[in-house]
Amino acid sequence: MSAFDVRDLLKAAGQAEGMGAGVGAAGTPLAETVVALPAKAISPVVVAGLVRAAEFGLICALGAALHLVLLRGVVPFGITYAGAIGAVAILAVAAFQAAKTYRIGAFRAFFKTASHLTAGWTLAFLVVATALVLAKVSDHYSRLWLAAFFASGLGLLLAGRFALAGVIGAQTRKGRFDRRTAIVGGGKDGAALIAALEAQADSGIRIVGVFDDRNDDRSSNVVAGYPKLGTVSDLVAYARRARLDLIVFTLPISAEGRILQMLSKLWVLPIDIRLSAHATKLRLRPRSYSYLGSVPVLDVFDRPIAGWDVVVKTVFDRCVGTLMLIALAPVMLGVALAVRLTSRGPVLFRQKRHGFNNELIDVFKFRSMYVDACDSGAAKMVTKGDPRVTRVGRFIRKTSLDELPQLFNVVKGDLSLVGPRPHALQAKAANTLYDQVVDGYFARHKVKPGITGWAQVNGWRGETDTSEKLQRRVEHDLYYIENWSVLFDLQILLTTPFALLKTENAY
Repeated sequence: MSAFDVRDLLKAAGQAEGMGAGVGAAGTPLAETVVALPAKAISPVVVAGLVRAAEFGLICALGAALHLVLLRGVVPFGITYAGAIGAVAILAVAAFQAAKTYRIGAFRAFFKTASHLTAGWTLAFLVVATALVLAKVSDHYSRLWLAAFFASGLGLLLAGRFALAGVIGAQTRKGRFDRRTAIVGGGKDGAALIAALEAQADSGIRIVGVFDDRNDDRSSNVVAGYPKLGTVSDLVAYARRARLDLIVFTLPISAEGRILQMLSKLWVLPIDIRLSAHATKLRLRPRSYSYLGSVPVLDVFDRPIAGWDVVVKTVFDRCVGTLMLIALAPVMLGVALAVRLTSRGPVLFRQKRHGFNNELIDVFKFRSMYVDACDSGAAKMVTKGDPRVTRVGRFIRKTSLDELPQLFNVVKGDLSLVGPRPHALQAKAANTLYDQVVDGYFARHKVKPGITGWAQVNGWRGETDTSEKLQRRVEHDLYYIENWSVLFDLQILLTTPFALLKTENAY
């Protein structure tokens, strides 16, 4: 179903229901239908970066290939031609960037973009040619090569963009580049914001519905043709089940109390949150705003790892995780044999845990308990001298060797090498479920959980018999989420072996 079908579905449903109560209550057919819509996304930032890199590489490769075909054995390649090719490539990509041709809208609109590409490509050649003349080195370059480079380069770039327009257009119709957006707050302000967003053809915003705690004349069940799908609490549940990229508040800044109350529920989600400045009378400097197309908004929360950061972390996890799996295979085989030979039952233990955005994932561990005492929900935490733990189990739990099978989860994509540790569903601190002990506990699920983490290398691993221990662990997890970088991941990975030597809390 395309993005336009989604919009039409929502509007038709809202109009059919009219002003009836409960049009979008959680669990109704409408809400369930919207949740079930296909919504696998492609990052426009990543696509733009890939196209930019591809065109740079294409220009360089073409220049070198033309020299090979036209001038091989006649004029040496050398630094002179390499420098000219590099200069043309850099200037051309810079010109294309300045002309705003590296946007999804530009990728779709070939004929509109073609003139900008032609102008940028011509400008790059003119600048390089002028530099060669002023430097009095133009005689060192073949005019045939320059003419062929200009003509074939322009043709190749235009042909590539023509093909790209077809691909991007097809993916756009499937809604793959849409930012699925929930509007919080109805009434006139909500309707005005929706109208402003829909007036822009290339904003990339696709509204999924309206959520509001109010249920009176100030917030009807249908806002600008979109049904109200529920309250802010319903929005949290919705975001756990469906892809949601952006939440926009339409409430006035003066409603500070209501905004803070709603944010206290929503900040745990891995979603960008913005406050609309469209209808407010308060006017700040233009640089104070970010924009959804031309609609000004104030940034409240950003998804911590997004765009290229997701790509970098995923590649890092898969590559390093695979290498670790290969390097540690002998150790894992030894542990597996020890578990198998010292107690009956399977070698591996599978346990349901919360992953990214509270999704349930199966996490693998070496079995450390007697098979008839295994606690898949971790309703009872393991304590010192716990009779449920086998002799081999005590050793592999203290040394964290029981966690090594989670490398399979990393390669599969369920876990990261570094991140907040995934806790068992029924894990408790001081006989109370974790999420009831720490306010905002689920905010640690804004990123994928990891095999090791900042909390673990700082000594907050193992038993959580007090609420303070869990509080410190969550604080370190949130610090990691807000300060993530590849170097931070490397630091934690290199520190982990030394942290494992401290086993006082690991049973």
